[in-house]
Amino acid sequence: MVKVLLFASTLTVMAGAVLSPVVELLRVQLGLSATAAGLVVTVHGASLALAGPLVGRAFDRWGTRRPLAAGLLLYGVAGGAGLVVEAYPLLIATRLAFGVGAAFVFTGTTVALLDRYDGPRRDRVMGWRSTAISLGGVVWPLAGGALGALSWHAPFAVYLLGVPLALLAWRLPGDHPHRPPAGRGSGRPVWNPALLGVYALQCAATALLYAVLVFLPARLAGLGVTSTLAVALFSAALSLAMSAAGLAYPRLRARFGHSGLLRLAFAAWTLALLALAAGGTAAVPLAAAVLFGAGMGVAVPALTVLTGDLAPPGRRGQATALLATAGFAGQFAAPLAFGPLDRPPAVFLAAAGLAAAALLATALTGRRDRRANPAGAEPPDRTGPTASRRGPAAPPRAEPPGPDRAGSGCPPRTGP
Repeated sequence: MVKVLLFASTLTVMAGAVLSPVVELLRVQLGLSATAAGLVVTVHGASLALAGPLVGRAFDRWGTRRPLAAGLLLYGVAGGAGLVVEAYPLLIATRLAFGVGAAFVFTGTTVALLDRYDGPRRDRVMGWRSTAISLGGVVWPLAGGALGALSWHAPFAVYLLGVPLALLAWRLPGDHPHRPPAGRGSGRPVWNPALLGVYALQCAATALLYAVLVFLPARLAGLGVTSTLAVALFSAALSLAMSAAGLAYPRLRARFGHSGLLRLAFAAWTLALLALAAGGTAAVPLAAAVLFGAGMGVAVPALTVLTGDLAPPGRRGQATALLATAGFAGQFAAPLAFGPLDRPPAVFLAAAGLAAAALLATALTGRRDRRANPAGAEPPDRTGPTASRRGPAAPPRAEPPGPDRAGSGCPPRTGP
């Protein structure tokens, strides 16, 4: 089971990256502005953001198997439609439908993994998930760049992988819907201040990632790098660094905690974006991509695990869907917010300012926590300016019965 979930996870965060190498080609052949071309890569974030809360309720009500299989099927069909669509408005419509499928895939894979593991074992699995996502970020952009040499339509073929994955997801062991606990306030905790801080950081992190993915090709073109395959290699370098950091996540988490890792991530992103703004030779963007990817490799699992820790029992699907909504809202906003700046150096300088602001917010939150714990006790993981107190902790979750675990490919659980 875990192999299917990890493979499906590669289709989510990098859902737009497969098209990044052909953004310039698409813009020229369809006669689009830079902002309009960027929306082809990111507009699915809008429908994902709108559908997210309803998607979360579906997983809490019906479990993960059926909604995940349906989402993967929609992901494959709507995403692959770009192979034959010619008109820009229809292409945007298929991308919006694709976003709904991506919402089901992101929430389903995340909830299934969070429900299955606790403690150090969950940290390890979330590190694997980050690594799987980043390896997908190596394979899919390279595939997109290679296929882009044929036409701007060809990279959309990658999304068709959702169809066979839907069949595999349908055969996953059965699970049980989440049962929200009865009692006052059971419908409200997904909006508690700590989770709102996590959502805000997720939105900022994804906006920064897509600022890089959308505007890096134009930056490289100014440095003489125009081949779609060469551009894809820069995205691959980012993803390889993310993969390495994801494998190191459990050890880094034990040493620095979630808040410390998030501060390191935003510091790395600030430096990387400043380097992209400065330019120079092609080696500078390459080093910046590696640094940015390393930060993403620890931020993705940290934000995911924080959401699982802070979500109340019976509401994990909704909390995870809201995390997806926040992330893909940032993805959708990236070309709209940064596109009007027009010149890549200005785009990356503005993005560096956003990263520095988020770094300052997390640093101030950590300083406040240290003052509240003068004896040296480990403070709770608070991550944003709105995270004034930690949400209610979830009770220990029972391991699924033997038949659900058998044949999943997972080693025996060792966590508490």
